[in-house]
Amino acid sequence: MKLLTKLTLFVTLSKLAIVILFVLLLPLLVSRVAFQYTNYYLQQQKKKVLKVIDRDGLDYYFQGDSSYGSYTMLKEEYISLEPVTQTIADTIQTSQRLVEGDTLTYRVLSHEFEYQGKKYMLEVGKTIATIEQYNRPLQRMALYILGGLIVLTILADLIYTRLLLKPLNVIIRSKLVNQQFPFTKNLQPIKTSTSDFQYLDQSLINLMGKIHEDFERERAFTGNASHELLTPITILQTKMENLMMEDLDDVAQDKLVAMMKTLNRLKRIVNSLLLISRIENDQFALTEQVGIAELMNEVVEELQDRLNAKEIQLTINMEPVAPLQRVNRDLLFQLLFNVINNAIRYNRHAGKISITGTVTNDKYAVRIADTGQGIAPAAIPTLFDRFQRAGQTTGEGYGLGLSIVKAIAHYHDMGLAVEAVEGKGATFTILFNIQ
Repeated sequence: MKLLTKLTLFVTLSKLAIVILFVLLLPLLVSRVAFQYTNYYLQQQKKKVLKVIDRDGLDYYFQGDSSYGSYTMLKEEYISLEPVTQTIADTIQTSQRLVEGDTLTYRVLSHEFEYQGKKYMLEVGKTIATIEQYNRPLQRMALYILGGLIVLTILADLIYTRLLLKPLNVIIRSKLVNQQFPFTKNLQPIKTSTSDFQYLDQSLINLMGKIHEDFERERAFTGNASHELLTPITILQTKMENLMMEDLDDVAQDKLVAMMKTLNRLKRIVNSLLLISRIENDQFALTEQVGIAELMNEVVEELQDRLNAKEIQLTINMEPVAPLQRVNRDLLFQLLFNVINNAIRYNRHAGKISITGTVTNDKYAVRIADTGQGIAPAAIPTLFDRFQRAGQTTGEGYGLGLSIVKAIAHYHDMGLAVEAVEGKGATFTILFNIQ
């Protein structure tokens, strides 16, 4: 999962968790706020009543009676004044009152005060129903406001996250995605004010530069060494051939034959390394068009003697396809030759080889499957490296055939894959470009 996707999920889920928590706590919060406001309102009403008493006296309320009580038309609020004989603490609490035969629940403020040496009790009340009637609209309004704020913060977070991670996306696209090795493109630093991204980008540029330099040195060494080795090898081969034409005893002749075999083996290795070096240095023109089926028949015909020697049954089933464009015929011949030759070499006696070709989108997939000894799973990752053997069989082969295959496939920008089961055979898949 991409970093941007993870951050988006985190932002969204965290905001969702906040909304859920707020929705669960909202009734309690609104109710608490409503009661706090009611307490404040009752305190203000008490102050107003006491102010009137200080100014106009209790007679303003009593008007000749011993107590006073008043309530609004809908009984939502009431005020009562009456004398008391014992001390009562000031309180604000929820309690019931009987008003004209109706028992109602009020939020009641009780306050004791003295007037002209006598104690009086003031009560100011407001019905709980009146208090709670605003809870639902308040909750709805709070949810609307919260929802709007959440949406705005999510959009702001996503926009900021995208802007923040944009340099990282540029680094991935320019430095990592679809990069072809060796790195020939001149890599430029990205523009960003984030020091972490600057450090990452510069580290990748330095690393890719070092890899490219090391690869170029290795490629130059391989090419130069191969060229330089061919000359003394040819000279030695000529001298040994001349010696073999002289009148030597059988022991000397046998030694010369063994030396010639070793020299020929060295020459084939050098030629293989030189071929890889020439491919990697783009010394082959890609200007030809090749019919893949016809080329496959030529390769099979070239290897027919080896097929007959091991009594291997070969089947070919290839769908027709237009000729491949902008390729090198000799290199493709070498590629197919090496893969099929390996299928013969590591096959069992009287085994089978199946060659199929199918069109898939813009690719032509050629699969070469054998019934040989297969490949150990641990050997597959390094199978196409130089001097790695495709199987465990000793004998001919120097571990360069599949390296040549890899170099040719890379040079033509073709896909290459292998599937194998140890002891049951292997399947090599080559994806040719047909567009």
